[in-house]
Amino acid sequence: MTVTTPGLVLPRRKLLMGASALAVAPLAAPHIARAADPIRIGVLLAKTGGIAAQTEYLANGTFLALEERKNMLMGQPAELVWLDEPSPQAATQNMQKLVQENKVCAILGGSLSSNALAEEALAKDLKIPFVCDNAAATDITGKNCNRYTFRLNTPVAVQQAMLSPFAAKFGKKWYHITSSYAFGQDILKSSRENLKAIGGTEVGVDEVPLNTPDYSSFILKIRAAKPDVVVGGLAAGDLSTFLKQWNELGMKGKIPFVEIAIGDTDIWAVGPEAADGIFTKLWWYNNPNNPPEEKAFAAEYLKKHGKPAADKAWMGWITAKSLFDTLDAVKSTDAMKIVEGLEAWKFSAGQTAYSYRKFDHQMLVRNLAVQVKPKITDKWDYFDVKAVLPENPADVDKVFGTEAEIGCKMG
Repeated sequence: MTVTTPGLVLPRRKLLMGASALAVAPLAAPHIARAADPIRIGVLLAKTGGIAAQTEYLANGTFLALEERKNMLMGQPAELVWLDEPSPQAATQNMQKLVQENKVCAILGGSLSSNALAEEALAKDLKIPFVCDNAAATDITGKNCNRYTFRLNTPVAVQQAMLSPFAAKFGKKWYHITSSYAFGQDILKSSRENLKAIGGTEVGVDEVPLNTPDYSSFILKIRAAKPDVVVGGLAAGDLSTFLKQWNELGMKGKIPFVEIAIGDTDIWAVGPEAADGIFTKLWWYNNPNNPPEEKAFAAEYLKKHGKPAADKAWMGWITAKSLFDTLDAVKSTDAMKIVEGLEAWKFSAGQTAYSYRKFDHQMLVRNLAVQVKPKITDKWDYFDVKAVLPENPADVDKVFGTEAEIGCKMG
């Protein structure tokens, strides 16, 4: 394999990589770097598949966060070692490689909820700090939480609670179309609960496999059901495929489509003619209310890559920044010192403050409600920001749920 330093690939002694079979070895103690060693951070992100368009940006943002520090942490050279996430099983095998063979002191990643749920369980066994940058399944910082796992993305149940009032504006007859894995199943459960709370009716539901190539039969069922609104739960390339076919079958603008957690790459892949919908998202490069620090990041990203930073680039950047800030603060690669440092980490950007909540290690971030512009004239600029949720910043902790409500038991 190669050890990857931002902007540079350096050949090193040959190491095993990928998703090949790995004999399970005794769990290794966290590596303590010697003065002569580079500080190594693991990156677990998918390199292929429908999520790869997003993970390219996650990785770019992660690399840029280290480049901003001149590839130095704790006064020593630092490296990022990036392994693949082709499946939950292979991802956990690669997590074990990162710890036992590459001697990383912490890991960034978790591109899909199905992968991240497996990864966080192994992080606890390996006693390795794991900062999850993308996966949104509620259980990651809910009933499956553990002391070694931290998470950026807003849990599905919270995002769904934020978005449901927008869906309800169109009516109380909802049709659900969701992916048949953790992310989509979580959306379906949460959306049904919200619909029941407003006295609404589910007029149809489809749970579809990942990488479904043809949605025409599902779209025809939706058209026949005549819902007031379609609530989606499709991830990455599946969402792009659905929206393209939604437009091809003449449904754009006919029935409102809403979904949480849109990725910019998802909507860019749809194209300006077919793009449609109302979504939640964490960050938008062209939001005029972005704080100066994030505008500087967006400008730096544009200069380096020649295109705007997708939301996933920011997500990779802010999670990496939280870890890198922590390492520089605690001046140690000891796992528990890193965990305690992440629990204490705070970053203020303009009027926005970022931190991980101590009892569940969830980063508390207000979400944007965005709507696809009625006319898109720029190949990157697809959204109008309609609201910041919750509207009152003081309600952030409340909307994410209390310790009793979310069911996290760190132990």
